[in-house]
Amino acid sequence: MRPRPPVQGRGMFSGTGLILVALSATAAALLYPLWSYGGRQATGGAGALNAQTVTTPYGPLSAQDRNFLTKVRLAGLWELPAGELAQRKGTTQAVRTAGQHLVDGHTSLDAHTRTAATRLGVPLPDEPDAQQKQWLATLNAIQGQDFDRQFAATLRLAHGRVFPLVAQVRAGTQNSLVRDLADDAVSTVLDHIRVLESTGYVDFGALARGLAASPSPVPVPPAVAPGAAAPVTPTPNPVSSPQP
Repeated sequence: MRPRPPVQGRGMFSGTGLILVALSATAAALLYPLWSYGGRQATGGAGALNAQTVTTPYGPLSAQDRNFLTKVRLAGLWELPAGELAQRKGTTQAVRTAGQHLVDGHTSLDAHTRTAATRLGVPLPDEPDAQQKQWLATLNAIQGQDFDRQFAATLRLAHGRVFPLVAQVRAGTQNSLVRDLADDAVSTVLDHIRVLESTGYVDFGALARGLAASPSPVPVPPAVAPGAAAPVTPTPNPVSSPQP
């Protein structure tokens, strides 16, 4: 019996069928990454950011904005008492002046923070955190030049760590109240940095190592050994009065 010749144009494995299958597979391969990428974009990135942002009459309020309000409040809750300690226990006029700047600056900044938080509906803490309480306890327990050195080292390191956070919020916030508070905080923190450095007790090498080593927003300050060498002579130019 003679074999039957193949029937032309039947079945998916004919010449035309193979071409169509190949084209379909190629199109699917090209379109799949676009589809999957679009799906990931919708569920992450901007989507996640928007989920943490709320609408207010003063503009969008992000999670970073709310964290900033909390951090500024916490800073005032321990740095203002630290300034009061420096006014009472500082052995030099420069240390006492630094304490006065901390008291004046954080009194004003804390009032600004509480007003903004009330308008934005952001709850604020009422006491320092555990680490900040420990720093205050350390300052309470020491006297003389040991106090001066620890005060300058602790407060300068804390201000050096928080300064980039304030600048970041100021650069990116969409909320007008947070923007105004960040303006105030930038001026206050910079004033405190300068007046602490003017005490002559800041070890800039140790400060740089402390800022580089700690991943936390406000790192644990380095211990200052009792009876360390005499402080560097304070800078001759007096520091201007605290920013409002």
